[in-house]
Amino acid sequence: MEHVLGIGGYFMRATDPSALSAWYRDCLGLDADENGLWSQGAGPTVFATFASETDYFGSRAQRTMLNFRVRDLDAMLAQLRAGGADVDEETQDMEGVGRFGWVTDPEGNRVELWQPA
Repeated sequence: MEHVLGIGGYFMRATDPSALSAWYRDCLGLDADENGLWSQGAGPTVFATFASETDYFGSRAQRTMLNFRVRDLDAMLAQLRAGGADVDEETQDMEGVGRFGWVTDPEGNRVELWQPA
């Protein structure tokens, strides 16, 4: 049986695509090229489904949520706050999995940041 090899892309609609791309580059360090190609570091990727009534993604209008692995969650959240980003005050620890924090991008998309255990 053929199977997928990994995440090939994540695509989002945006009112101002250039500004949103710049936010991901400047705030999260996502250094994609002009075609959006980004070579991420090796590591685990989670694929999970949630009940349609979950509030985990923030707004119920948001149907998916992007999750980025980070090396140091506290440092990343502090950097985002210093840059004026909309960072959730709450963090979550999940034993054996890691720590989680959240930021909302300028288009209102909640993004999860994960420091694996």
